Amino acid sequence: MKYGIALFPSKKLQDFANSYRKRYDPSYALIPPHVTLKSGFETSEDTIKSIVHELHRIASDVQPFSLNVYKVSSFHPVNNVIYLGVQPTPELEELHNRMHAGPFPIDREYAYVPHITIGQNLSDDEHSDVLSSLKMLDVKHQETVDRFQLLYQLENGSWTVYETFHLGKEC
Repeated sequence: MKYGIALFPSKKLQDFANSYRKRYDPSYALIPPHVTLKSGFETSEDTIKSIVHELHRIASDVQPFSLNVYKVSSFHPVNNVIYLGVQPTPELEELHNRMHAGPFPIDREYAYVPHITIGQNLSDDEHSDVLSSLKMLDVKHQETVDRFQLLYQLENGSWTVYETFHLGKEC
């Protein structure tokens, strides 16, 4: 089965991101706006038990932290993804790094850039037009993150929560 780990921002921030995603992100209906901590990975039902145990340990070690969204940017020319930039924090880095060690598959395709995708799979022209227009937005949002989720992918490609982990709390 395919799993992933993400944190979901507040409804207010999700609504803001979705106002763009519904037009520019074909994955809009498959998963709500999120910050990926660990991209999709395949594992067995037996292995997921040890991963869940480790995620509880990680969550208890990391305190709630501030999530700051501060810009619209893009991964162009690597790919035509447009995103809301999330300011890197020591807590985000720790969560990401710890989810790429121990019982977790360690594969990392790119350097970690925390973000919330608002557009992808755009043609070069559409990407350029949409990005230049969205870069004019004054994006400033701050909230406290106190949890993250382990997700699994359904047969139709959508993602659903397997378990939620609360930061700074014992298992």
